[in-house]
Amino acid sequence: MNNRNPIIALDFSAKEEVLQFLKPFDEKLFVKVGMELYLQEGPTIVTDLKEMGHDVFLDLKLHDIPNTVQSAMRGLAKLGADLVNVHAAGGLRMMESALEGLEAGTEAGKQRPLLIAVTQLTSTSEQQMKSEQKINLSLQESVIHYAELSKRAGLDGVVCSVLEAADINKFCGEDFLRVTPGIRLSDSTVHDQIRIATPEVARSEGSSLIVVGRAITQSENPVETYQLVKQQWEVLQ
Repeated sequence: MNNRNPIIALDFSAKEEVLQFLKPFDEKLFVKVGMELYLQEGPTIVTDLKEMGHDVFLDLKLHDIPNTVQSAMRGLAKLGADLVNVHAAGGLRMMESALEGLEAGTEAGKQRPLLIAVTQLTSTSEQQMKSEQKINLSLQESVIHYAELSKRAGLDGVVCSVLEAADINKFCGEDFLRVTPGIRLSDSTVHDQIRIATPEVARSEGSSLIVVGRAITQSENPVETYQLVKQQWEVLQ
């Protein structure tokens, strides 16, 4: 997967809304299918998007016992998604099992989907993490710990905020993906994200891929906004 364009989060509940949103675009996109859309439309939404020529990040954040995650990933591998994920909090063995499932489910001669792990959600603050998860590290230390554990499990990278991308690059290497959601234009609404950044800051801080949702999908002119995000993201490449 060589597509490093901004990933558009398709935060819709139905295929019809997705098709309406995509209609004005005349280029191959990198899109994210999250739980809301996947649970409403099922696996065919992924195969439909692939048939349309788009790259797909299937964002289901699997977190269960190793055997269950392994079996689920074996099935997801057949859908043709380019990028899938799990929660790093599931542990080393769960992440190893997820990778084993992906490899087992990928058809011979095809490249398996890239596998990344969620460290801490970008909606999570350090105070929340400490009070609700009872993690006595700093948020930065927790994210780096999960990143190192993910790399040890053989994963291709992690989901993190822009604020941790540079340190993960330092500890895990340039080839280890840092996929950063919470990307906003300077005049965009923050919504429920806490650890956010602009496309320019994401690039300068070492993000590998950025995920942009409502700043584009709720824009009056999504194509124009996407091109602006893309331009700002590419400025420092």
